[in-house]
Order: sequence, then structure tokens, then C-alpha cells
Amino acid sequence: MSADRAALDRALEHGEEEGGSVEFKERLTRAVHLADGRLESLAAQLRHRVLSGDGEATYVVGVTDDGGIAGIDPDAFSESMDVLSLLAEEAGAHIDDVQTWSAGDTGLVGVATLKEGAMLDTDDDHIVVGTAGHVDHGKSTLVGSLVTGSPDDGQGGTRAFLDVQPHEVERGLSADLSYGVYGFDEEGETIHMDNPDRKTDRARVVQEADRLVSFVDTVGHEPWLRTTIRGLVGQKLDYGLLVVAADDGPTKTTREHLGILLATELPTMVAITKADTVPEERVREIEREVERLLRNADRTPLLVARHGVEVAIDEVSEQVVPIVETSAVTMAGLDTLDELFRRLPKTAREEGDFSMYIDRTYNVTGVGAVASGTVKSGTVEAGDELLLGPMADGSFREVEVRSIEMHYHRVDEARAGRIVGIALKGVKEAEIERGMALLPRDADPTPVREFEAEVMVLNHPTRIGEGYEPVVHLETVSEAAAFHPEEGRLLPGDTGTARIRFKFRPYLVEVGQRFVFREGSSKGVGTVTNVDP
Repeated sequence: MSADRAALDRALEHGEEEGGSVEFKERLTRAVHLADGRLESLAAQLRHRVLSGDGEATYVVGVTDDGGIAGIDPDAFSESMDVLSLLAEEAGAHIDDVQTWSAGDTGLVGVATLKEGAMLDTDDDHIVVGTAGHVDHGKSTLVGSLVTGSPDDGQGGTRAFLDVQPHEVERGLSADLSYGVYGFDEEGETIHMDNPDRKTDRARVVQEADRLVSFVDTVGHEPWLRTTIRGLVGQKLDYGLLVVAADDGPTKTTREHLGILLATELPTMVAITKADTVPEERVREIEREVERLLRNADRTPLLVARHGVEVAIDEVSEQVVPIVETSAVTMAGLDTLDELFRRLPKTAREEGDFSMYIDRTYNVTGVGAVASGTVKSGTVEAGDELLLGPMADGSFREVEVRSIEMHYHRVDEARAGRIVGIALKGVKEAEIERGMALLPRDADPTPVREFEAEVMVLNHPTRIGEGYEPVVHLETVSEAAAFHPEEGRLLPGDTGTARIRFKFRPYLVEVGQRFVFREGSSKGVGTVTNVDP
């Protein structure tokens, strides 16, 4: 809820005038304002307001015709925004921003800013890149310089464009997933973020770009490896970007993150960062170390400086890993990454019915519960009726899509591979959990507590036996599960079949899904082979 009432005070002071851009509404309802031809007349009124304001209008909701504060309850405010959105669409406009304030015991009052033009059409070329690497190797700083086009100050200053928690900024460490975005216009020119106010700036990038590049910036510190796994497994990524600092070289964490990227069969690139901090011969030494690391993982390294961007674009795959030398301070190598991200093909397309595994949830005053994640398959539009679940008892809840946002810009639909927030009607935020899925209303999902999988043990001090209980990371699910190997045990390096049972509750699991499991220093990967064992 907004604390600064300046926008509200300005609108009330300006007042509702004939031929002006401000409109007062106590509330809007479907039953009254969308019936008996009123939609057309109200849409015409809205269009008039927008044109009067040179492409922008202000609607104050929760006030009387003379500007008196009336206030309406949150459900009524949400319905008012739904109706206003439909009126705007009819008038060729869209809701750009909503601010709300408490009106005391009477509820809420809000200011909606409407702008000319339909909501963003997301039929664009949009790739999602997941970053990984050891703490302090410069992941967030590199991404910050990419999305802003600005050199770092040598102290990780551009990281501030990504870190979202106060303690992260203070300590200079990321403790959760963060997101960045930049893009390219029709001529291939770069569109950067240029303002630390990420909400409005990201929306501008999304609106202006012909091609978008979204980054899921993961966590390099060992205690938060679980969060990194969540970012690399739970998002619908097109590419992985592993960073290795030239002053430190590959570490245990580097090898661990590379293992996760390769285990999920994600086409991956390596950026050698901080090249400005060491002599040239040290950079060459780290290049050779990275090449050895990749060859030991049965991958083919490709030095972009030697073979060129064209070859890298043609060859990058699950087997071939391009290597780029970079510096966020001198901006060396960032033009190469720009060229790669501008031209690399999208890889994570999945046709079929809509599905999305939920990664985050939050509540927005006047909007309600919002579920955030990466669309796994299909498309979703505002107004769609969906199923949410499974709940703890295995049931699914019917919900409706109020609205969809991508990087803080409202869109009319979202397609596979988009990172979006979906506002849901029919459920409270507290009832939504990470690991749940959104599906079409006519789907017939069968959640499971138990499934079979082909698993490979990457690392374990002894052997995996009956009842071994790691955490399984599948899509956005992170849940303890008991393993029951078919042969009774699995040794490091072994591949075999196991029956796996979630410890606490059922989830939506599908044949073919890949997952990572981890417990302490033990870790492995698997593929679901049977959901009805």
C-alpha cells in the first residue's frame, strides 16, 4: 500500500472536469457497468479522458463524484480494477499503474493511471538465462553491467540493480534469486535499464524491446546452494551462464554449479570475469583450467575469442560450451555477450496446454494473491479459468486470472518461457505454496506422493541405501523424499532405478521431468520414468 499520498492529493485537487483527464468513481461492478450497453459508453468516456490527457488518464476509485473519500473494501476494489481493465481494453488503452491507500474503517481508495495503447503483445523473441558460479566471482555485477550498459565501479556497484534484500546490498552477497532484464530493438540496438527504480524501468524495457533477455541470477554462497538449485531447475531456462573469476579460478562451488547446469541438459556458456584484475598470462591460465574442467565433464570448450561469435552461435549446445573473457569494469567482452544474447535461438519452447509451476507468491493490495513463475508450456490470458494445486490433500482449486505482469509491465497474455506474475481470483496468498502448479480448468491432474525414476549418483561418501532421504528439486518443488533403490543400494557413479516418495505431501509430477537431489555433500540427478509405480 502506498504511503505517499501525493498522487491521490494531486488528482483530488485537480478535480473531475468536463474535457479533463481525471475521472472519479466510487466503485465499478460487472453487474452494473458492463451490462445494458454501458460498457460501450463508459469505454467512450475513458477514451475521451485519455485523449484529453495527451495519452494518459487518471481514475480515482473509492471516492464520490465530488471527490469525497468514501473507501471500498478490497474485494470491491479488485472488481473495480477488473472492470476498469476491460473498459480500457475496449477503449484501446491499458492500466499502467495502480496505487492504493487506506481510507480508515471504510476500506481503500486508489489511483489508477491509464495510458493509450493496448497492453503489451508478448509475441516476441524472449530468452531466459540462468547464472551460476562461486560467491564473489561477479555474477550479479556482470549481469548488472549487461542490463544497464554501465561499467562497474570495481566495488560491485551494478549489483544493486539486482539484489532485492537490504542485507544483500549491505553485505554484497545475494541470498535469493533475483531478476534482471534488457533487450534489443528491431535494428539490434541495445535497450538498457538506466534507473535503479526497477519497477518502472523494467516495464519500459519490456515495452520497447523487440527481443528480451531475462536473467535469473542465482546464489553463489555455499549455504544457499539449495536456492541456486531452485533457480536452475525450477525456471524454464534457455541457457546457463557460469562465471569463473580470473583472480580465483574454478572452485568446488564452480564444479558443483557446472554439474547442475549440465545435469539439467541446459546449453551453457562460461564467462571468465574480472579479467582486468590480473595479468594476461593469468587469464590464459584460467582459460586452460576451464577447458580442462569442461573436458573432464565430457564437454567441448569453445574459446569465442579464437573461433568467433558466429561459430559460438552455431555450436553452443548441451555438448559445446563457449568461453568468453569479460570485465564489468572495463566492459571488455560484454559486447560479445550482447551479440550472443541478441542472436541465440530460443530453446525452451513447449507446446501444448498451459502449465506453470509456482516459484514465489505475494499479495498486492487491491489486486490480491499473485503467483509468480516461468510459464512451462502453452499460453495464458487474463480472464482464463485455471486449476491451482495440488493442495496438501491432493485437491485442486478453481481460480481465475485477474491480470498478468511481466517485469512489472501488464501484458494481455503470457507464453512458454516467460517469467510472469499472475494475479489470481478465488484464492488467498497464504493458501498458495511454492511447488504448486497452475493448469487449465479442464485438465485432469493426478498428483502423486510416489514415483519411479532413473537416477545417477554424482557424489556420496558411502552408498545410497533403502530409505535414504535427500531433498528433491523438481521444477519448483523442493521437498524431502525417501529413496528406495531397485537393487537395494546405489554407489557413487552408479545409475539405476529407484522408487521415490515425498515425505510430506503430493505434487504434480510428469514422466520425463528431470530433477536434482541433494543431502549434505551428497548429490545426484534423475529423470522421472513412472508416476504410477
